[in-house]
Formats: sequence, C-alpha cells, structure tokens
Amino acid sequence: MLQTMDGPTEAVTSAPESSQPMPSATHQEMANAIRALAMDAVQAANSGHPGMPMGMADVATVLFSQHLKFDPLHPDWPDRDRFVLSAGHGSMLLYAILYLTGYAGMELDELRRFRQWASRTPGHPEYDLALGIEATTGPLGQGLANAVGMALAERLLAARFGATLVDHYSYVIAGDGCLMEGISHEAISLAGHLKLNKLIVFYDDNHISIDGPTELALGDDALARFEASGWRANRIDGHDPEAIGAAISQARGSDRPSLIACRTTIGFGAPTKAGTAAAHGAPLGPDEIAGAREALGWPHPPFEIPPPVLAAWRAAGARGRSSHDAWTAALGRLEADRRAAFERGQRRELPGEWQTRLDRFKKRLVEGKAPAKATRVAAQESLAVLIEAIPELIGGSADLTGSNGTKPKGMPVITPDDFSGRYLHYGVREHAMAATMSGIALHGGLIPYGGSFLIFTDYCRPAIRLAALMGLKVIYVMTHDSIGLGEDGPTHQPIEHLASLRAIPNLNVFRPCDAVETAECWALALSETNRPSVLALTRQKLEPSRREHSAENLSGRGAYRIAPASGKARAQLLATGSEVAIVRAAQTRLEAEGIPAEVISMPCWELFDRQDAGYRCELLRPDTVKVALEAAAPFGWERYVGLEGAAIGITRFGASRFGASRFGASAPYVVLYEKFGITAEAVVKAVKERL
Repeated sequence: MLQTMDGPTEAVTSAPESSQPMPSATHQEMANAIRALAMDAVQAANSGHPGMPMGMADVATVLFSQHLKFDPLHPDWPDRDRFVLSAGHGSMLLYAILYLTGYAGMELDELRRFRQWASRTPGHPEYDLALGIEATTGPLGQGLANAVGMALAERLLAARFGATLVDHYSYVIAGDGCLMEGISHEAISLAGHLKLNKLIVFYDDNHISIDGPTELALGDDALARFEASGWRANRIDGHDPEAIGAAISQARGSDRPSLIACRTTIGFGAPTKAGTAAAHGAPLGPDEIAGAREALGWPHPPFEIPPPVLAAWRAAGARGRSSHDAWTAALGRLEADRRAAFERGQRRELPGEWQTRLDRFKKRLVEGKAPAKATRVAAQESLAVLIEAIPELIGGSADLTGSNGTKPKGMPVITPDDFSGRYLHYGVREHAMAATMSGIALHGGLIPYGGSFLIFTDYCRPAIRLAALMGLKVIYVMTHDSIGLGEDGPTHQPIEHLASLRAIPNLNVFRPCDAVETAECWALALSETNRPSVLALTRQKLEPSRREHSAENLSGRGAYRIAPASGKARAQLLATGSEVAIVRAAQTRLEAEGIPAEVISMPCWELFDRQDAGYRCELLRPDTVKVALEAAAPFGWERYVGLEGAAIGITRFGASRFGASRFGASAPYVVLYEKFGITAEAVVKAVKERL
C-alpha cells in the first residue's frame, strides 16, 4: 500500500524478512496493545488525545520492535537512539510503549493515573530520562527542533570520539500542527543545510486537525517543502508494517535527513469516530471503545495486556541489550584520557581548572585597569578563556556573530562537511536556534550557548520557557540590551523583555555591570546544573565598576554592596548592568551633599531571591530610602524598593515612581538616556524627595 510523490523522491520497497515482527505475537496484536492502552487511559482520565496514538500505533510498533536502538535497563545509555514525540498531545503512545517495553517506573498503575496529580504520565510528556522520555513536548514543533539539536550533537560527538562510541539516530513523530508551526520551517531548513542524515521524521499525515479536515487551513505540499530544504522525502501507508519497515531502512541509509509521510487514520479502529476530528482530543466514550475493541479483535478488559503480547513487547525492549553490552566493552577499551573526557561530558561535569583560569582572567581585568568596554565585548573576552578550558562548549549566533561577540578568535566553524568545529552559524532562525540548543543539551556531552539581540528573545521565548521547564543548561547570549543600542530605535530596543524573562520560572537572567561581573555571570551560568541562563549585555561601553579583585564570585548572591556609603547609609541605590555606573555617579553627588548612600548591584534577581532571609534583610535594610534605576520597564522593582521607594525606568512620565512603561526612540544613546530620565540627576532627586 505504498504511495510515492511524483518527482525525484525515492521509491520504498518492502522490508527484508529479517525485520518482520517477533513470532510470539503478531504485529497487529502489538500495535493494538498501544491502541487499547491509549483509549483506556484517556477514558479513565476523562480527558486526553486518543486519536494520534491509535493512528500511529503501527509506525511506533515497527520502529520500537525492529529498528530503535535502546535498552530500558540503561535509559541513559549515551549511544541509544533518540525518540522525540513532537506531537506531544499523543503522549499515551509514548507512555504505552514505555510500559510495554519494560521501563522501570512506568508501571501499569501510572497509565491508570494518566493526567492525575503527581503521576508520571502528565497530559504532555515531560523530560524524564529514567523513564525514557527524551524531551518535554506539547507546544507543537518544539520537539522537531529539539531533535535537530540531538542529531547535531550526535555528529559533533562522533567527530570527537569516533563512530565506535557515537553512532545513533534521532527519530521524531510530528503531526500536521508541528509542520504548520513556523519553528518547523526554521528547523528543517537548518537540518537540511547541515545534512543531518541521522535525523528521521515520521509525519502523521492523518488529514485531521482540531477544527476538522486539514484542508480547512493547509494546502501546501509537505514533501516538496522538505525536499526543497535538502531532505529525502517519501510517502507510505502508515498502517502497512512492511512499508513502514522498508521506509525506515532506506532512511537510515540516506545521506540526508529523511521525512516519512505516513498516511494514517486518526482513531484507527473506532467505528464512528475514526478519521474524524472527534477522535482527536476527547475520550471516545464507552460505546465507541466497545466498538473499537470489536473492530480491532481485542476482547480484553481495560488495561489488560495478554501475556504473549506483553512478552513480545518485553522482548523488543530487551533487543538492544547486547548492543549496549558491546558498546560498554568498547568504551572500556578506549584510551584512559579519552574515556575520562567522554564520561565526564556525559555526567555533565565541567573540567578542572576552568574556574581558576577564569579567576586569573578576572584578576587581570582589575590589575590591568581595563578601559571602558561594552559587556558584549567583555563576554567575548571571557569566552576566549572558557572555550580553551571547557571543550564541551558549543557556540553560535543567529546571524549576529560580530554584534553578539559569540565567536572568539580561532574558534572553528561547524559545516555540513566538517563537524569537528565548535561554532555554528544558525542563520536568521532565532526560534530554531533556541530549541536546537535545548536538543544539544538534552542529548548530553555538550554545553550550548547562542547569541542574538535581547529584543529577539520574543522569537526565542517558547524554547527558552521549555528549557527552563526541563532544567537544561543552555546559555542565551543576548546583546543590545536596552535603549543603549541607540539609533536603531524602538523596534530593536528591549523595554519589557527583562521583566518578561524574569517572570519565567527556573530561568536566571544576568545583567552584568562591567567586565568583571560579566566574567562572574559566565561562571554562574556554567555552574548551574538544572536551569538555563540569559546574559543581557550592552552595546555601549561601560566604565569599570569593580575596582578591586575578589576571589569570591560576588555576583553569586545575585545582589551585593558594590560601593559602600561613607557612613551609615541613609539611601540605597539599586541598579543592574549599564545603570550601575549611573547610580555610582549619583552616589558621589549625594555624598558630597552629606547624604551617605551606598550602591547595590543586582546582576541576577533570581539568585538574590534564593538567598536566605538574613542576607537579604542585611543587604536591603528596612531603614533606608531605596531608589532603583534600570533602562527598561520598571515592573518588578517594587518588591525591592518597597512602596515608599522609587523605581526609575523607561516610563511615560520620566523619573516618576512607578510610571507606565513606554517604547524607546531613535537617537544616540546618550540623548536617549537624558530624554528618558535615566540619569544621576533623576536618582538624586528621587532620593531627596523621600528623605
């Protein structure tokens, strides 16, 4: 039942005899086990999406029983194949397979507790390597882009350690929604350019969306689009196991990434709802499930899998055990230093001495009396130290390399023909860049960072949010962080972005004030083990604010006293980034008028908020007037300055207490700072009004 599109697409032949399903149960029985568990769990939860698991059960059965390299006893095996369910609403497909193949922790009771509090089976898959869940998915298209990062990481590590240790595929199930989302266009273009031939995407081409037939909104030719981006593409009957197996075999031999469009029936087996939108996102109902059981020849009660069928699935789960053992033996034969480097990377441990090197660099900055420089330049200088000390660092930029300062001199570039490099030109693909970096981090063995302008975190935000949800070490180097970028004007000047990013749980937002703080913020971002970081960096030059060396990472507490008062402080001046130098100038004026004032640098609110109450109360004393200055929307500062304090930012009313935000303007940055009241004079005035 094979169909191929006209043109240069390769035809697919039947699978060889050796790839037929195991004899203890038929393919149909194994696939129906997935269908039954999916419709039973959704019905028990009274919510969920039964249609996709029922429609893609044949594809998943062939993939997991015949082709996927995995071992449920070793879910973190570095050389396992990766499987990403980009169409995350069909999560019961994945949960059913994880139970059937024998992953510890994914017991039948977890399927019965689908979508319930504290279950291991949430509505959409959430990253849990021990359970075999490679990525958090649900927002459509994200998983596809994550898999691009996984496939890229495989190529990068294979170039370093060889195919004996690194030789695996990344598989994706994506739906029509994934392919409609804009991120898919960016991701498939990048993957095609890089010729990531170990990336194989199954397109669940069921012609159904939530609103009804996909023809309501979709008229493009998916296969032609993928081919135009450098992919191999073909179409098969997604319910024909021989065609499925043959398509996978041919894709594995391709020199390009592959799309396999699987023509399926959503809710396969349901007597009245199959092939309709009614099967997509709601329980089928008792009568429809009874009819499906009859149509599928599945007479078993809910959540009951016949022993022969379960045995066949458990045999599929055990199929990769010998490969795992052989790989482990090969790792043991590797030279000691290379083995140690590989294992350290997999443990996500940083090499020794990197902090010592960075501290020496930090000391040189102070002793050498470094000139004024933009923090984006300072970040690049820190990077020059870090890439020598941490070989796992993989950098990139969304076509802003020179502006972001993300490529230190001599850093080799990754190309389609050479994956030994460490720097990737992502092109103007901010969203895919962010999601691809998540995939690199999920894969393991590498630490990704990538750059753009802070304003374009709007394009990256969905991927940043998911990275925070997954707890990934991903570093976003975001420059041109305020009206300080000047003449490019309000379209490129971030105003609300710092507040917006600070609102994301489990994300560190760093805004350093000079080269020393920039080095410290790099160190903190790299030291995090379970959260991503944003470095917000300036375009304009900043005078050094840290004038004495400290072996301690002062930024590590999120906020600290950078310039003490001459006596007991009556005023505390709070700022981040480029505004620290401005409040230091205000401090000088206040001190000259007999008003003791101290400056508090707050490079990372999130780290400060995690400090104990004693430190926070000692730093931000209750008996002082507090004025904050930041060239951004002032939202959020009120929790530090209090209702009696002032937060000066980009507002309609200049230096008012908590005015409503407004957009920037096009002019030289020194003019903008004056016009918007981001000045030492405004700080001094606000302090005096409150004393």
